[in-house]
Amino acid sequence: MKFLHLSDLHLGKRVYGYSMLEDQRAILEQIVRLAKEQQVDAVLIAGDIYDKTVPPGEAVQLFDWFFTALCREQITVLAISGNHDSGERLDFGRTLLAQQGMHLAGTYDSVLESVTLCDRDGCRVQFHLLPWLRPMELRERLQLEQSSQQCAVQAVLAQADWEESARHVLLAHTFVTVGGELPAQSDSEVVPVGGVDAVDAALFDRYDYAALGHIHRPQRLGRDYVRYAGSPLKYSFSEAKYAKSVPLVTLHTEGEPEIVLLPLVPRHDLREIRGRLEDVISETTVQAGEPEDYIRVILTDEEELYDPQRALKEVYPNLMRLDFDNSRTRAADAGGMTEEDAVQQMTTAELFAQFFQQQNGKEMTPWQTERLLELCRRMEENNEAD
Repeated sequence: MKFLHLSDLHLGKRVYGYSMLEDQRAILEQIVRLAKEQQVDAVLIAGDIYDKTVPPGEAVQLFDWFFTALCREQITVLAISGNHDSGERLDFGRTLLAQQGMHLAGTYDSVLESVTLCDRDGCRVQFHLLPWLRPMELRERLQLEQSSQQCAVQAVLAQADWEESARHVLLAHTFVTVGGELPAQSDSEVVPVGGVDAVDAALFDRYDYAALGHIHRPQRLGRDYVRYAGSPLKYSFSEAKYAKSVPLVTLHTEGEPEIVLLPLVPRHDLREIRGRLEDVISETTVQAGEPEDYIRVILTDEEELYDPQRALKEVYPNLMRLDFDNSRTRAADAGGMTEEDAVQQMTTAELFAQFFQQQNGKEMTPWQTERLLELCRRMEENNEAD
């Protein structure tokens, strides 16, 4: 049996104010083509289908198109909720959708849902659908010793309906560690700090394949068959250097699964460019990549620049972020204070001045600073009067 393992679609997501919907549609179209070319039996989605619990209508329409296109090709879809999804909303119409080959597990309702498929070679595979769990809500029902993900997942898996003659695949959306070792993470995911409330990969030892979601960087966890697929698109600049892919998994009647990572090519890549402004906007640099990619520029100029954002936008229309790395910014960083602490100690005027400098690449003039301070004083007086 062959299947594709997906996770963390985050349909409807915005990155630095840019809507990702068209990019998501393009990557899903690519995945549908791969599923048809590889003649897969199923497509697995290990949670975070949407980016918000109440997704925009366009995101819902896109997911409707995606699973309809797969089901039209007689490809079974198996999906679970993630921490970004509303499990209750995903459960709507699940019985009717299951009749069409679309199996959704949005919430855990005392039974771990399973679906058994049989391929043309007679290989029977039982898919176990473990949606995002909230241990505090399940503690009494499952009689958990602790309100932790580890205890909740262990208790739910112990109740699994297990067909001895079949092979077994688990879909789970959770934060998994290997003997306490944390997986490689990205800035775009929300994970427990320091691995608190994590699940150990040893819980999945008896499964032939564990299709995991929650971490955006694709990776194996100790063994090839315990794996995060990663998000199909880059959603933060911490992922800029890492290529995206989708695992193609083949399960035979016995033996370890065959896993091939099929590369995904985005409509617009997300990448970083670093250097002096004149070098960054030079013809050589611009032609070295695709100028319409989503770009973060880190300028190293020491002198003040006049409106660098406008100059960059002229050659990089999808400029997402502009940062500076020079002696002044490094001196500020050397103070040892965290960014959050520094922000807490700044006045309204100082915060605005910092925002002005980041947006315009230059400091405010004395006249502008004076007007800003005057405005802040009036705001404070009005607050005191109220």
